[in-house]
Amino acid sequence: MRFYGHAGRDPIKNYFPLPNEVFVLGLNAGEIAVYAYLLFCENRETFQCWPSCRSIGRATGMSVNTVRKYIRSLEAKGLITTEPTAITGKDGRRRNGNLLFTIRPITEAMEQHYEEQLQSQPRCPA
Repeated sequence: MRFYGHAGRDPIKNYFPLPNEVFVLGLNAGEIAVYAYLLFCENRETFQCWPSCRSIGRATGMSVNTVRKYIRSLEAKGLITTEPTAITGKDGRRRNGNLLFTIRPITEAMEQHYEEQLQSQPRCPA
């Protein structure tokens, strides 16, 4: 019996990597979905992307407020950093732009996670 792959799918172009460590960090389904979408959008050379909260919400089926909640949670867990951006309109006025997301190395997030676990461990009396 021969196996024929899916026609028209290039495995290098149509997929993005999701680190196995996200399942060790105790992320919930919403955090994983937002993190996966950011990985999908990121530039593989700069590790940055700037999707709007609205587009993240459309892609993941969440409200904008829920997306913001999960972004703050991912920041607290050390998986991403955010920076505000500004755009200048044709009339010369500056307005707020989308957040600039930087995907941090997963090893740093794992170290932070383990450090927090050590801090929360009860200490034995000497």
